[in-house]
Amino acid sequence: MGALRHTRILIVEDEEADRMLLSAYLQRQGCQLFYACDGLEGIEQARARQPDIILMDSEMPRCNGRDACKIITQDPRTRDIPVVFISCMTAAEQRVRGLLAGAVDYINKPFDFNEVKLRLVIHLRNRAPSANNKEAQKTDAPPTNNLHSILFHSARTHLLRSLSSTLSMNELETLTGTNSKKLNMAFKVCAGATVYEYLREERMKEARILLQETRLPVQDIAHQVGFKDSANFSTAFKERFKSSPREFRQQHN
Repeated sequence: MGALRHTRILIVEDEEADRMLLSAYLQRQGCQLFYACDGLEGIEQARARQPDIILMDSEMPRCNGRDACKIITQDPRTRDIPVVFISCMTAAEQRVRGLLAGAVDYINKPFDFNEVKLRLVIHLRNRAPSANNKEAQKTDAPPTNNLHSILFHSARTHLLRSLSSTLSMNELETLTGTNSKKLNMAFKVCAGATVYEYLREERMKEARILLQETRLPVQDIAHQVGFKDSANFSTAFKERFKSSPREFRQQHN
């Protein structure tokens, strides 16, 4: 796991797909993760959790990343925490506005995880741990415990056994011996998403692979990843990947 092991990272991101992608990678690196879905919640979490670094989307509802970054970097309680924007906005003037708000860097979407790791390591190396942060590491319970991990991996195994069908929450509760509240909490802690948000993302990733690597008709792919209607599948795929299944296949073949 190396350089990022035990690093406490706050992810402030309203798009669950991007939140899950980052979470899955950073979990494998041994990081301790916290989450917020908009700028206001990000400010609260930064104050409460005292993370080592913050990854923040620049465009979010209620309070955008730039405004939240200004507050975080001007507050004596959080001003020493580096803020790195994650954004698909690459125009120079947009990046400058973010840096003027107090961010130390930008990471572009879609993510290159080698770049993510390198930039995090660089900014963490430049930051000496504060007394508050050391104390927080001692007193805060880690966001992932054994029960969360066990429930997540158990439920995940059942969910992904067949992407063409959907287990009900009652069935999943019976199979894992717990309730929906604990299951959703385990998925939020381990993957940054609820049970069915996670399942939807896994279905989209499988659909993307099938479109790239097979010649199966779009309707057949839709059925294989749990959509009874190919029109609903096309809508969901376009929302996730910004192009229809047919457009995506043309672009990648």
